[in-house]
Amino acid sequence: MQVSVETTQGLGRRLAITIPSEDIKKAVQKEVVNTAKKVRIDGFRKGKVPLKVVEQRFGASILQDALSELMQRSFIDAIIQEKINPVGAPTYNPTEYKEGEDYNFTVEFEVYPQIEIKDLDKMEIEKPVASISDADVEVMIETLRKQQGAWKEVDAEAKDQSRVILDFLGTVDGEEFEGGKASDFALVLGQGRMIPGFEEAILGHKAGDKFDINVTFPENYHAENLKGKAAKFESTLKKVEELELPELTEDVIKRFGIADGTVDGLKAEVQKNMQRELTATIRNKTKSTVIDELVKYNNVDVPSALVDREIDVLRQQAISQFGGNIKKPVELPKELFETEAKRRVLVGLLFGEIIESNKLKADENRVKALIEEIATAYEDPKEVMDYYSKDKKASENLKAVALEDQVIDLLLEKAKVTEKTYSFSELMNQKPA
Repeated sequence: MQVSVETTQGLGRRLAITIPSEDIKKAVQKEVVNTAKKVRIDGFRKGKVPLKVVEQRFGASILQDALSELMQRSFIDAIIQEKINPVGAPTYNPTEYKEGEDYNFTVEFEVYPQIEIKDLDKMEIEKPVASISDADVEVMIETLRKQQGAWKEVDAEAKDQSRVILDFLGTVDGEEFEGGKASDFALVLGQGRMIPGFEEAILGHKAGDKFDINVTFPENYHAENLKGKAAKFESTLKKVEELELPELTEDVIKRFGIADGTVDGLKAEVQKNMQRELTATIRNKTKSTVIDELVKYNNVDVPSALVDREIDVLRQQAISQFGGNIKKPVELPKELFETEAKRRVLVGLLFGEIIESNKLKADENRVKALIEEIATAYEDPKEVMDYYSKDKKASENLKAVALEDQVIDLLLEKAKVTEKTYSFSELMNQKPA
C-alpha cells in the first residue's frame, strides 16, 4: 500500500492511497467464498454453489463490497502509519476500478490542531471581591416580605411602586392600532414595562381620573408601523393599590422555611443563601475572564467537524428550551450558534491540552465540596449527596466541573491577577459583558 499526505486548507488533509491489484484479487476471492456459503441458487444446495456461478451472478456487488472494505481498512492503516489523528467522519473519493491494475483513491478529513499553550504570564485577570453587609441582608429580607405582600386599594395619588388598574385606548394620527387597547390593565409603576413616558404620565393621578398619555414610540420598537410615531392613549385610572407587607411574625417566618420562626434564624438563612450565590457569581465571573484571556493569547483553528457537532448540541438545547412554544419543528440556522460553538470547541481543546500536559485529575475533595455546596440548597442535603454517590453519570459530570475549576486555578497562578472590590448589589446586578 502506497500513501501520500497533502494539506488541503487549514486543518484539512487529503490522503492519496494505492491498493495493490494483488490485494484486491485476494479480497475478491475471499468475498466470493464467503458469499458462496450464504446464497441460495435454484438447482444447488445452500453452501454448495460453485464459485464460478457465484462470481458470474454476484461479481459486481462482490467487487464493490471488497473495494469498500479495502478502502476503509487502508485508511485506518494509513493514519496509523502516518501518525495522523483525524476528526469526524472521513470523505472517501473513489475512482474507476480497472481489472488487474492497482486501485487509487483519496480520503479527505480534518485533524486536531497542534496546540502549544503560551503567554499565560501575559494574561491579566481582574478578580471581583465583595462581602455581604447587614444592610444587604435587610434588603433581601424586604424583598422576601414583598413576595408575601398583598395589594390593597387606597384613596391616594399613584406614585412610584404603586400598582394601578386602568383602561386605555391608543391612537396614532387619530387611528387605533393593534395592541393599543386594554381594559383592567394592571401595571406596577417604576418597573419600566411600558414605552418611555407612559408610566410617568400616570404618577399623581387618582382613581376615577380620565387623562391622555402622550408618548413617542422608540425608533427600535418591534412593530415596524409604530417606530418613531407619536401616540395618544386616552386613559381612565380605575384603582390605585399599595403593597401591604406582612410583619415578620413567627408564622410568616416559618413560611420561608425557618423552623424556629425567629428573625435571627431568618437572617442567618438569608445570609447563607446570599453567600452561596455570591461565591458562585465570583467564581463564574472570574472563570469567564480567565477563559477570555486564554483564548486571546491562544486562538487556534478548530476543526469544522467539531464545530458542526457543537452547533447541533446548541440547536437541540434551544429547541428544547422553547419547544413548548413551537407548534411545528423548525430548523434553526447554524449561523445563530456558530460563534458560540467555535468558542466552546476552542476552549475544550485548550483545556484538554492543559489537563494532559499538566497530568491533572479531578480532585476528590473538590468533587466532595461541590456536592456539599449543591446539597445545601435543598431541604434534605443527605438525599442529594446520596443521589450523587449512586448516579455515576451525575458524579462524572461533577468531576468534569471540578477538573475545569482546577484548570482555572492553574491559570490564575500563572496570570497577573488584581482584585476589584464591589458591593454585594453592584456585583450581583452586573449585566453580562
